[in-house]
Amino acid sequence: MTLQWTVVATFLYIEIGVLLILCLPFISAQRWLKIFKFRIWGRVAPYWNKGFLTMIVVLIVLFLDAVREVRKYSGTDANKDAKLNPNMFDHLHMKLFRSQRNLYISGFSLFLWLTLRRVVTLITQLATAQGTSDALQTQAENTNAAAKKYMEDNERLKSALKKGKGNEGENIVEDERNKLKEEIEKLKDELKKTSEALTKSKNEVEAVKKQSDGLSREYDRLLQEHEKIQNLAEAKNNKKDH
Repeated sequence: MTLQWTVVATFLYIEIGVLLILCLPFISAQRWLKIFKFRIWGRVAPYWNKGFLTMIVVLIVLFLDAVREVRKYSGTDANKDAKLNPNMFDHLHMKLFRSQRNLYISGFSLFLWLTLRRVVTLITQLATAQGTSDALQTQAENTNAAAKKYMEDNERLKSALKKGKGNEGENIVEDERNKLKEEIEKLKDELKKTSEALTKSKNEVEAVKKQSDGLSREYDRLLQEHEKIQNLAEAKNNKKDH
């Protein structure tokens, strides 16, 4: 394996390792968000998009080169030359095997690079949605508790109204009761808005979770295919060595 393909294969193994770490179930999305907010990532962020696009271009070029090599060694002209010269048959198939291996390595590297970017984005969105959902839930609970408190105060004022004497005392109690009613209505409106926002946030969290689960399943499937291809390549290589 040449130096460039050794680097690409190493990059592929690093991608697999990083994706496996990101998919660990005991590390929450909010903890990943805290890690992503480290100062070191803030320094790298201005160069991240350029580096990401540059890596995509490099992998695409290598992938197209591997496709060209596969077409070159699997063409009819190459097979005719191999038949005319039997000594070239093993050499031709060795070249074809290497080009196919390079094709798989570059293709999987490109796909996992795009998948890695998408997984990081989904983790960030999920952590943000969960934080918003928790904040809205806390706000709804506080609003509900305040509404109950004002209702209890209203009940106490009603009791005082029944026991109180004099028009002045009744007017004061009536004013207080009207104010409490207005505050209760405001709190009910706020509680309704907060409940709607909480429901919307929960739906967004569920959607992000479903999308993340789908990506995880697709990644597992591709990882299994990669292992099968790697095993097949090693088997062919061992067979040729013998």
